[in-house]
Amino acid sequence: MQNLESINTSISQVKDKVAKVLELAKTLGADDAEVSISKQEGLSVSTRLGEVDTVEFTNDGALGITVYKEGRKGSASTADLSETALQQSVQAAINIAKYTSVDPCSGLADKELIAFNPQDLDLYHPQSLTTEEAIDIATEAEVTALNSDSKITNSDGANFASYEGFKVYGNSHGQIVGYPSTRHSLSCMMIAADGEDMQRDYSYTVSREFDQLQSAKAVGLESAQAAVARLNSHKINTQKTPVMFRADVANSLFGHFIAAISGGNLYRNSSFLLDAIGEQVFSSHLNISERPHILRGLASSSFDAEGIATQDREFIVDGVLQSYLLTSYSARKLGLTSTGNAGGIHNWLISANNGDFDAMLKTLGTGLLVTELMGQGVNVVNGDYSRGAAGFWVENGQIQYPVSEVTIAGNLKDIFKAVVATGSDYDLRGSIKTGSIIIEEMQVSGQ
Repeated sequence: MQNLESINTSISQVKDKVAKVLELAKTLGADDAEVSISKQEGLSVSTRLGEVDTVEFTNDGALGITVYKEGRKGSASTADLSETALQQSVQAAINIAKYTSVDPCSGLADKELIAFNPQDLDLYHPQSLTTEEAIDIATEAEVTALNSDSKITNSDGANFASYEGFKVYGNSHGQIVGYPSTRHSLSCMMIAADGEDMQRDYSYTVSREFDQLQSAKAVGLESAQAAVARLNSHKINTQKTPVMFRADVANSLFGHFIAAISGGNLYRNSSFLLDAIGEQVFSSHLNISERPHILRGLASSSFDAEGIATQDREFIVDGVLQSYLLTSYSARKLGLTSTGNAGGIHNWLISANNGDFDAMLKTLGTGLLVTELMGQGVNVVNGDYSRGAAGFWVENGQIQYPVSEVTIAGNLKDIFKAVVATGSDYDLRGSIKTGSIIIEEMQVSGQ
């Protein structure tokens, strides 16, 4: 583990190396070049039934370079950061560029969009842990789960991981920037049994800060309770019914929306949301905002993978689509401007028009609560949606019994517009901050 001063010194040294690589690319004939270097080190341990299953130490580094020459592009990468390997990688990228097609849309990001002085988002919170301490954390979660209920009969294990590292990016616009970050996580998966019925479920916690993780006991207990709750599941009749997606699975619906508004799918005419700017896409109560600069946020960043400055942005306002998700390349293909989303989204916030989980159940009334989704039956080209699901049947706002082996189906265009409620029971463990959501009606296929 490095302290902040030490890792900033490492970043400074890597910035010098990036500057040399960029200079070398110019010397070898590149018109422009961009270089990224990432380094990560850390520890991951897993236990199963009280025994240590794996212990992994990570110390990885990699460089990627892209050069542009007369409208042609060449890329190369290396995990060897020695001077010789770096020179070979630059030469390889130059050689590759000789044989690629001219593409007027390729090239560095527009200089006026670049983040030359990115702000510090407080993403670096290292935690000094011995291997034994890490094993103790995973073991405590698993032992808590195993001892919590007689119906917990087996374990798929617990895993604790703690990583730190940094990323440096530079290009021939004169930009060389970087930042350190950390990520800590703990997960636990349990198996419950009642007679011949067996079910598994899990719980996890993740944060930039070790002290903000849920306790090992809490994670273990949640995983056990989740597994036991799924025992003796029922099948339900095929019907059309309201469906509530619990917060931790609701984010998958917004993930499909992200795919539909991503520039790569749009310029290939492979999205059901082509030419949808200004159109009503979601229910009028729903808003989606991007907030890249949340301190210690899991998806926070002052600049994207192309060095473009990130900024607050509204993607949905009162249900209306305001913007696509664009990289420099896709923006040029579409005649638009990059949104600073090369590499993905940065902290999406989904508005809430309802209360907590219990309030959402009351709003659902009678219908299906989905807590797990299976399969990949989503077609972003036409919006068709069909996935296996499991969860609970709800009547009069109260969970009645677990449900399994059902399929939920519809079209994403209709599903998005049928979002009648979004909850304040936010899941904070990913890049999309959403609560549970209720779809007015979906086709549920059971028995």
